[in-house]
Amino acid sequence: MRGAWGGLARGHVYGLVKAAGRADEPNLVVAAQAGDPRALDDLAATYLPLVYAIVRRALGELADVDDVVQETMLRVLPELRTLRAPECFRPWLATIATRQISTHLHRRQADAERTAPLEEMTDPPDADAENLALIHVELSGHRRKTVRASRWLDPDARALLSLWSLETAGRLTRAELAAALGTSVAHAGVRVQRMRNQLELSRSLVVALEASPRCPQLTAALAGWDGVPSTLWRKRIVRHTRSCADCGRAAGELVPLERLIVALALLPSRRRGRPWCFGATANANATVQAGRR
Repeated sequence: MRGAWGGLARGHVYGLVKAAGRADEPNLVVAAQAGDPRALDDLAATYLPLVYAIVRRALGELADVDDVVQETMLRVLPELRTLRAPECFRPWLATIATRQISTHLHRRQADAERTAPLEEMTDPPDADAENLALIHVELSGHRRKTVRASRWLDPDARALLSLWSLETAGRLTRAELAAALGTSVAHAGVRVQRMRNQLELSRSLVVALEASPRCPQLTAALAGWDGVPSTLWRKRIVRHTRSCADCGRAAGELVPLERLIVALALLPSRRRGRPWCFGATANANATVQAGRR
């Protein structure tokens, strides 16, 4: 079944986005706003992969990605006519995706009271999804550590990391990133730097947790931890790694973040499970939720 946003593969992330060209974007958006079915299909075919890349990078787990991408597109469709500046479609779209990511992560964090085994930090929560990502982008051990480190970021920082990785890969400009955040370019730079600092600390945390043998003092500090990444435990573990010479040496062997982040702008995975059907008219009156920043 194919609707205005449906029947679309998630492949061709780079090719489709480049095919339309920035110069043609406003005309395509205007035609779609006027209700041209072909324009709606072309707009979806061009930018659905970008939404998928933003969400996939932030969330990782395929089931969650499917849900959040669908929620995003179901909000884009009815709200498209309210966009007053067609040339701002990309940052407008990224804004909606980022808000949906943030809302989802906050909701998931609130539900994360269930315990998880300590060994979960050595393997991704969704092994199949991670293996598929590894096949696509040939992630090294350092990159895998960075993926795991991203799970220790605050929800809003994870959403920002997704945008920043696309900016670093040349798929978003800093101005578009700032527009997606609803802030100035200067303040966006400050937020990116804060996120990067948090990510670097989280990378050192992951290295310390996965060390073999693990630092005995760190093992003692982990008493009572349920194995689920959280802000509280990130701060506790980082407090140790900052003051521990052994943990510090292990973190010093990490590859610089700048060499890794382009590879972490993840390519789309092959479809599994239910088909794409973004044209559901029952949700035509959905509105963009403010989300949390």
